[in-house]
Amino acid sequence: MKAQKRIVTRPRVVTCFILLMSCAMALAQTDKYACTEPNPQSLCNAGDTCGSSSSPCTVDVKRDSYGASATPGITGAKGNSTFCVKTGTTIVWESTQKNTGFVVDFGPSSPFGSDDAIIGGAKRPVSVTAIKPGCYKYSAGACISGEIQGMCGSGSAEAIILAPGAE
Repeated sequence: MKAQKRIVTRPRVVTCFILLMSCAMALAQTDKYACTEPNPQSLCNAGDTCGSSSSPCTVDVKRDSYGASATPGITGAKGNSTFCVKTGTTIVWESTQKNTGFVVDFGPSSPFGSDDAIIGGAKRPVSVTAIKPGCYKYSAGACISGEIQGMCGSGSAEAIILAPGAE
């Protein structure tokens, strides 16, 4: 009887292991970063390019159930999705969520000419102009005032600043 249980149990374990490995491999393939690509600017197209030299790109920074998200003003864009802007484009970082403050940090290498973090809130949008072409990773944090538990969250995303004449 014990031998029979082992024979039935082992295929289940092997099946579970194969299933877990295939899921992990699928996630690893889809979890790519634009900034690790050899030519990240080639990933940009009209569908993921935000704003223009005459129209600003707005990015909405919010606290969500998983942390924080920064959503570019592009039709169909999801939170923390990679977006592209051309050099000379003004990016307006704002929050449409009531009583929310945010910090956006590009680290020591910022596309805006200043290495300072961008600090704003629901009633305080912050405008910056993209001047340095390249691919940049950034972190966004958002806090909702008055919340007691889980009032702050963070997330990360990437922005690609296109050189003049590129798209």
